[in-house]
Amino acid sequence: MANQQKVAVLGAGVMGEALIAALIGSGVEPSAISIVEKRPDRCDELIGKYAITVDSLHSAVATSDVILLVVKPQDMPALLGEIKPHINSNALIMSFVAGKKIGFIQENLSPAQPIVRIMPNTPTSVGLGAAGYSFGNNVSKEHRAFVASLLSAAGKAVEVDESLQDAITATSGSGPAYFFAFVEAMIEGSIALGLTREDATKLTIQTIVGSAALLENSGDSPTTLREKVTSPNGTTAAALASFSNDQLSAIVARAMKAARDRSQELA
Repeated sequence: MANQQKVAVLGAGVMGEALIAALIGSGVEPSAISIVEKRPDRCDELIGKYAITVDSLHSAVATSDVILLVVKPQDMPALLGEIKPHINSNALIMSFVAGKKIGFIQENLSPAQPIVRIMPNTPTSVGLGAAGYSFGNNVSKEHRAFVASLLSAAGKAVEVDESLQDAITATSGSGPAYFFAFVEAMIEGSIALGLTREDATKLTIQTIVGSAALLENSGDSPTTLREKVTSPNGTTAAALASFSNDQLSAIVARAMKAARDRSQELA
């Protein structure tokens, strides 16, 4: 935003730090970024790494044009109550809090407050995040440009209707854990076949990393790539048949629905 003077990050955990890095990567000056964090050692760590500043909650909120909410869902009601008397009515609220709707934030701040709701994921910490975002009714073109710039620096993002935010949570928000669980299962399967844990881990991770790079760079769809590596009646076909017999697609669909349902419960 042309007149943007200051950005406040409320919550400086892993995701908060990832967003600080993305803010700087998108062109925000470190001196314009302040964090609100209760742990002095964490504050010192982030000041040392990013040359940002630390501020009190009331001061940070009162002087910021953009406010990033990066707290736990259960902490949101109290936080919104604390910042309401001090917030600039034109400040853009960027909520990264799972399950909390734009309407909930407006009810606790102001119906006119510009708000964007974002569901990020943990690969944001390495600049490869996947996010879904939804805008409230009072967001300006300048706000939209700021959000696009930040999320581009953090990875890739798609705009969705807010009614689909729970589906985003089940897809990319929780998705990294599905991936890590599959990697764990592959490693254990390799060990059961006789490989050492060290070799199983090395080969599995490289296989996953290489496959992801191939998917990203080849231009082929997942289906095409799967078909290319699957010879009729071969070893891969045998493994995929086992997946099919155990209803892998249904297992994944049920898991994602469980994540979606839990996200709805958190609202």
